Amino acid sequence: MKYFTIKELTKTNTGLKNEPNEIELQRLEYLINEVLDPVREALGMPITVTSGFRTQEVNKKVGGVVTSQHCRGEAADLVCNDNAKLYTTIKRLGKYDQLIWEKGNDQQPAWVHVSYKFGINRKQELRIR
Repeated sequence: MKYFTIKELTKTNTGLKNEPNEIELQRLEYLINEVLDPVREALGMPITVTSGFRTQEVNKKVGGVVTSQHCRGEAADLVCNDNAKLYTTIKRLGKYDQLIWEKGNDQQPAWVHVSYKFGINRKQELRIR
């Protein structure tokens, strides 16, 4: 874990407890080591995690879907100075289960959602307007 920490992937502004269990913690470390750190290295610019791990309670409070990979420690929402470049860099590196261009416009997403899990990843690309 070179660029990202568990602390920044578990922060929440909801006021609720947001602590991963041992399995969720392992998944977060896997996400950092396999996706986030390599993307930061390739991109060459800072990336901010706006949402990482969420307990079911935190997920409900922020309006997340019940099946969110955030609740499994497998997903992060990210922003940087060029979210489109962030998206294309993740896509080029090819390690993701879901890669979502979230809101924004055709030139820049408002943020990028990426998930990655142990085992087979779907390589699913979505755009949410």
